[in-house]
Amino acid sequence: MTTVLLSAPYLIPIRDRIRPFLESYGIELLVAPVVERLNEPDLLEFAGQFDGALCGDDQYTARVLEACAPRLKVISKWGTGIDSIDQAAAARLGIMVGRTPNAFTLPVADAVFGYMIEFCRHLAQMDRAMKSGVWEKIPGRSLSECTLGVVGVGTIGKMVLRRGRAFGMRLIGNDIVEIAPDFVRETELQVAPLEQLLEQSDFVSLHTDLNPTSYHLINRRTLAHMRAGAYLINTARGPVVEEAALVEALQGGKIAGAALDVFEVEPLPKESPLLGMSNVLLAPHNSNSSPAAWQRVHQNTLRNLLAGLGMTPPEIFPVF
Repeated sequence: MTTVLLSAPYLIPIRDRIRPFLESYGIELLVAPVVERLNEPDLLEFAGQFDGALCGDDQYTARVLEACAPRLKVISKWGTGIDSIDQAAAARLGIMVGRTPNAFTLPVADAVFGYMIEFCRHLAQMDRAMKSGVWEKIPGRSLSECTLGVVGVGTIGKMVLRRGRAFGMRLIGNDIVEIAPDFVRETELQVAPLEQLLEQSDFVSLHTDLNPTSYHLINRRTLAHMRAGAYLINTARGPVVEEAALVEALQGGKIAGAALDVFEVEPLPKESPLLGMSNVLLAPHNSNSSPAAWQRVHQNTLRNLLAGLGMTPPEIFPVF
């Protein structure tokens, strides 16, 4: 019998639906207790017990992978980002790593604009005031009056910029690789160094992968370049932002506010100062929320698992 360790938070709730499908391939599930992700010590407890993995943002470090080899053949990540997996070690040990690129482009772009509209129009704030008996006209502004800066002009970054153009926003983009000239022409995008983008943007939206060049990209030095009335939006990866520096900037009024879907430590610790800030919008790493997108990722994650185990995936997948 082939054993697969299941620790992907989005697959665990439907394990009873995917179990018969996997059993038809001779696969049994070993379900790990997990809230958000498994850390290195958690995974080491399972070392040598499984042939494949269905994971979330679990810390598959070189130490874990070496302990799991040679039995482990494939790690199939539910989602896009694989920064928590030591890919060099996996390649060295012959462990396939699968993922679903561009899985959540539309829902994440929606979330970004939800945050920007809320910051501009103060809809929730006025609703709370009205329901508490306060009739107060809170000044707002149109997105068309604002400049949007996008750091990381990949698939999601491009979608956010295209929507920004539809709202009539001025657009600035920054990336460590060249941004396609046809996209620049299409969106009338101004390509600029990071510091210039930060200095000129009313909204800064982060869409980078987590890698050595993006770790703590937003820090005390870079935050100092942002406008006092500007907002930071992070739906990418938590460690792209130096959280302590952001807290200082928010508490000191150096920037107007922030919207954060991801954090350096997840779940966000209950003692985090961010939880008490009225100028911060928080979400539990949920900007990918979309049943249609989830279904595609469910199927592709299982497809990658079967391929990595040397099995032939079905041409048509069941709906889970």
